[in-house]
Amino acid sequence: MSSEIALFVNPTAGSGRAAHAAQPAASALREAGFSVRSVVGVDAPDALARLRTVVREGAGAVIAVGGDGMVSLALQALAGSMVPLGVVAVGTGNDFARAMGLPVREPARAGRLAAEALKEGRFREIDLGRVRGTGTGQGQAGGTWYGTVLCSGFDSRVNDRGNRMRLPAGRFKYDLAMALELASFRPFPYRITLDGGPVIETEATLVAVGNGSSYGGGMRICADAVPDDGLFDVTIVGDCSRTTLLKVFPRVYKGTHLDHPKVTVHRAAKVTLEAAGITAYADGEPLGPLPVSAECVPAALRLLA
Repeated sequence: MSSEIALFVNPTAGSGRAAHAAQPAASALREAGFSVRSVVGVDAPDALARLRTVVREGAGAVIAVGGDGMVSLALQALAGSMVPLGVVAVGTGNDFARAMGLPVREPARAGRLAAEALKEGRFREIDLGRVRGTGTGQGQAGGTWYGTVLCSGFDSRVNDRGNRMRLPAGRFKYDLAMALELASFRPFPYRITLDGGPVIETEATLVAVGNGSSYGGGMRICADAVPDDGLFDVTIVGDCSRTTLLKVFPRVYKGTHLDHPKVTVHRAAKVTLEAAGITAYADGEPLGPLPVSAECVPAALRLLA
């Protein structure tokens, strides 16, 4: 393994926390005897192109410093390779780090953990989701990779609306977007195919395909998902009324919504979702409109843990 480690940094993540977090992470790696090379792009496509070049040139590992968006970008370069990923989670949501049991907003500790794992050759092989069918996203023709949750339905409509709004800023924007979506809420007609079986035609509030357990900064929509079992957890929230949705949705933070009679969970390695007018998001990033197909690819990533 090369002793040069690529520090993949999003300087804007967490309102600038990533730029500061990169320093203790780099120090921990250098103290362990590794050389560190920073990789920073002017935008996401440029950052990914730079990272792919560094990986081709033989980096010993990549340490993503930022939030779930930065991890998602790193996955596009690392999936299916032997180059391991470390995570210094200092973004807003940090759902990938939480699902993998990694430190959150503790950059020095995360850097030491990555350095120790590299020194000891300690890796965890985890599954990743690979999405095809949208023709968009950061992936190549082989699909777009994700590590946590692919979501569609009410939650993605909230994201769509929030992304179109200039004001207010931060989380308030999405709170307002949710209130506005609730005002016109209705379940969506879905066609769902699991592992090539018969098509499930159903009215659903949302469908989430989880490799990890949570999204949106700790909403445990696929609470029992295991990222190294070769299967997705597919959470289907059925045809809720507006009142029922308001009662059920807060339970997502503890994962207790899975007990509700309107919620069903399936496990599958391949999932196809079809619904008109719905955008798919994965790792919090927009993929494009349904239909999409997602495949759980076993042991697609080596994680420093």
